[in-house]
Amino acid sequence: MISLRRRSLLLITALTAGLTASAAFSEAQSGAYLAARQAASDGDYSAAASFFTTALVADPTNPGLMEASVMAQVQTGNFARALPIAKVLIDTKDGSNVANLVVLADLLHLGKFDAAKAQVAAGKGGGPLVDGLVTAWADVGAGRMTDALAGFDKVADMPGLKAIGLYNKALAMASVGDFGGAEKIFSGADGVKLHLSSRGIVAAAEVLSQLDRNPDALKLLDESFGPNANPGIEPLRQRLRDGQAVPFDLIHTAQDGLSEVFLTVGAALKAQVAPSFTLVYARIAQYLSPGNTDATLLTAGLLELQHQYGLAIAAYESVPRGDMDYFAAQLSRAQALYASGSVDAGIAAIKQIVKANPGQIDAQVELGDLLRQQKRYAEALTAYDAAVTLIASPKPGDWGVFYMRGICNERVGNWPKAEADLRQALLLNPNQPEVLNYLGYAMVERGEKLSEALDLIRRAVAARPDDGYIVDSLSWAYFRLGDYGKALPIAERAARLTAVDPVITDHLGDVYWANGRKREAEFQWRRALSFNPAPTDATRIKRKLAVGLDAVLKEEGAPPLKAVSLDAPAGG
Repeated sequence: MISLRRRSLLLITALTAGLTASAAFSEAQSGAYLAARQAASDGDYSAAASFFTTALVADPTNPGLMEASVMAQVQTGNFARALPIAKVLIDTKDGSNVANLVVLADLLHLGKFDAAKAQVAAGKGGGPLVDGLVTAWADVGAGRMTDALAGFDKVADMPGLKAIGLYNKALAMASVGDFGGAEKIFSGADGVKLHLSSRGIVAAAEVLSQLDRNPDALKLLDESFGPNANPGIEPLRQRLRDGQAVPFDLIHTAQDGLSEVFLTVGAALKAQVAPSFTLVYARIAQYLSPGNTDATLLTAGLLELQHQYGLAIAAYESVPRGDMDYFAAQLSRAQALYASGSVDAGIAAIKQIVKANPGQIDAQVELGDLLRQQKRYAEALTAYDAAVTLIASPKPGDWGVFYMRGICNERVGNWPKAEADLRQALLLNPNQPEVLNYLGYAMVERGEKLSEALDLIRRAVAARPDDGYIVDSLSWAYFRLGDYGKALPIAERAARLTAVDPVITDHLGDVYWANGRKREAEFQWRRALSFNPAPTDATRIKRKLAVGLDAVLKEEGAPPLKAVSLDAPAGG
């Protein structure tokens, strides 16, 4: 029997093979550990894996270092390095959840389904949901379909897991040719309606085609994706139109089904836990089925969330041309380029996508968004115009396109078109606070339809009472209407909600001045200057500090301050 220390030393020898002695031991243990922790915190998993390995060399039986090293290696997708450590760690006194998952994933990857079931039975799995689905898919892999279907039903009987259990059951049935049984589940004929992902919708369409129901498959795709679908769906549509029997391609092996399990769990965890933890499930999904591009996209998205743009871009680029997700991967790649600071490269990449896919609304809107963020409003308008042209019949979900186009029209000085766009956005989504606020604030700034503007902003505040920018708009509306008394407490609240914004702070100074509190006004103007306002705003604030707001208004030819009292309640 080899001792834990002896096994650990053998493991470290294997991990550091090829390194010189100085490379393996040059870092002090504490320094390597601190560097590893920092790298892991930053999402730099390659560096974390390297530093944790170095720290582990100095302390090979430390379970905490072993677990951190396994985690970092998996997060980079390096299962070859994670597995030896996990195999040691899984037998330690306290064990390790991540080590359990890694060893289990490797058994499944190798097709050792009975060994995987034995590990789950020994309590070294991934929790009730993962264990139940892994057991069922292991039975599929071993050819025990009766046991597998019973296993999926067992998962479906768990509280809140009916849909997940049935979805996996449908995939398993389709993978062995039981398309009728799969279709019954996908269609909800058994009384449970599944809310399918894009991936699941394609699987259901393929099942319908295998049942010689191509028209129904086309109808499903049309209803789910709409007329401007991801172009990756179009080849499938064309084959269905041509009357071809489209094969069921989503799941070929039990490993493909198991990959789907970890993808589903990872996607569900994405909004609940740290990206670093979710990334483990995404990487396992990739490991079990390298062709699962949804797992690749999930991995890339998690890396992007952690600002690991280089790794994310590489993952997006790994999705092959012709894959159903190629368009989505290219769009995300361009967004990652832009977010990484390569602004011109990101915009150029989006323009290439638009050129290749001129009928895709998502690409046109994304191009418009990036150009708008760069204040290239005229260019953004061209993209938004193209997007609006592609909208045959505007629906509530299209409000954002009109809103963004309205912003650009307002910024280039075309107020009639801007107002029309903003009102169209409100027609589609009447209570959208951003649109209510933008339209109301723009009318206040223009000094027109002030009563309606005040009503719009009040509605925006009611919908989003803790948004400092919207609350500021309400205060500014009262200020422009001359009710400085009502404006003051709202301006103070806006400044508390958004404490370091130069515009809101500048507005608070103006409101103080209008209420005769000039020292406080000057204090707020100085604060506004410390928050790096736009150059033109900074010049105006400095002038107010020099001569006062009344003199600045006179110099600008604006009406003088004149207090009135409105009967309307202040709100906010």
